[in-house]
Amino acid sequence: MAKVAKVIELIAEGDTIEKAVQNGVKEAAKSIRDIKGAWVQDTKAMVEDGKVTGYRVTLKLTFVVN
Repeated sequence: MAKVAKVIELIAEGDTIEKAVQNGVKEAAKSIRDIKGAWVQDTKAMVEDGKVTGYRVTLKLTFVVN
């Protein structure tokens, strides 16, 4: 039987880019099973008073549809 995959887009935040990706995958995994990949489509540094305060990433997650 052939497998079908679906792709969704989400935005997540973290202290580092890596942490933002981890946070996004971790939260998505609470309601989505069989996540197979995460593509970081975009990154953004959040700035306050001239200092980087965190990062925001736009992720595309791929998962298998059962």
